[in-house]
Order: sequence, then structure tokens, then C-alpha cells
Amino acid sequence: MVLSIAVYAQIWGWPFAAGFVGLLFVHEMGHVIAARIRGLPVSAPAFIPFLGAFITMKGRPEDAEAEAYVAYGGPFLGTLACFAVYFWARAEDSMLGLAICYAGLVLNLFNLLPISPLDGGRITAVLGPRIWLVGAPLLVAAFFVSPSPMLIVIGVVALPHLRAAWRYDPTHPDNLAYYGRVPAAAKLEYTIMYLGLAALLGIMTYRVHDMLGAVHGGS
Repeated sequence: MVLSIAVYAQIWGWPFAAGFVGLLFVHEMGHVIAARIRGLPVSAPAFIPFLGAFITMKGRPEDAEAEAYVAYGGPFLGTLACFAVYFWARAEDSMLGLAICYAGLVLNLFNLLPISPLDGGRITAVLGPRIWLVGAPLLVAAFFVSPSPMLIVIGVVALPHLRAAWRYDPTHPDNLAYYGRVPAAAKLEYTIMYLGLAALLGIMTYRVHDMLGAVHGGS
């Protein structure tokens, strides 16, 4: 975590680096808290400069709903943290605060792409792994809009998941046990929660981007 702050500080300065990594930490702790609520042991958050942060589950959840619960905890708590930074930035008229908020919003929104291993892929898996086939072109589009080595790494890591989605057999006993046991009501609930959070993040990202652009254009 300290190494990430030091690396980012060489590019964007210490205050922004500390704020951004702080939002990363809150996002990962959202996963940790959600996992502990469900009684799932997980590792402490690990940070890799320019690739973000992650936790590792020490065992597989009992079903897709439990995995979706843990996955949703990250962007949910991360979004709350972004709103806290946003309101602080507005109260203090801090452009640095808005910049940190914007970075956090983009981080959480990006993580909601419906492709595993991103949070969005693990959340939408309650509907079935084939949803990842929808996320693949979105990941490619994200790379063309904003080329990044991180997207290449995620694409490579996602390949086995995409192969599994392509070969997915909903009638296989293992798949029935993991995905088939999720009730329709839970699928609807996670769909609403996922789309609602994605829409909120999209609106706020656009809003804060415009606010930063207005300041930059007027300076």
C-alpha cells in the first residue's frame, strides 16, 4: 500500500496518491467485510501499482449468490467513500478532492464491467456465467477508449473465464449446485442492485468530470 502511494506520488503528487490509494483500500475492505459477514475467510488486501488491489478468498463460496454478495461489497462501500470525498470537496471547494473522487468513481464503475475476474462479473454470475460473453466486448471497447496495460492483464486473466462461459452447461450437476440454486428473487434483487449502482456511478462520474472540465477550461 505504501509502495503504491510512493509510485503514484511521483506522477500525481502525494496528496492525490494517498487519497486514491485510500479509496482503493476502502473498496477492498468492502469485500473483506462482506466476506466476514458470510463467514468466508479472505486474505488482507494486496496492492500492485498501476494494477490496483485485490483480496483472495481462502476457499470457494457455497454458491453464486454468496460470491455475488462478497463482490458487491467492494464497489458498494467504495461508492460510499467516493460520495464522502465528493461532499467534502464541495464543502471545501477542493479541486484536489474532486479529482480524487473522480478517480474513485472511475475505479468502481470500471470494476462493474460484467466480466470475471472483475466485481461486475462475479455479481452478474448469479444470472449465469454466459453474461461474461457480454462483458468481453465492453472490455475491448474500454481499451480502445483508454488504452492501459491493466486492461491487457485483466483480458488475459479473463480468458479462462470466457472459455468456461462459452462451454457452460447449465444442466451439469456442479453448475446446478453453484448457479442453479440461486432463487429467482435473488437474481432479480442483484440485477436491480447492480444496474442501480452502475447507473449512479455513471451519472456521478459524468457530473464530476464536467465539474473538473469546467474548472480546467476556465483556468
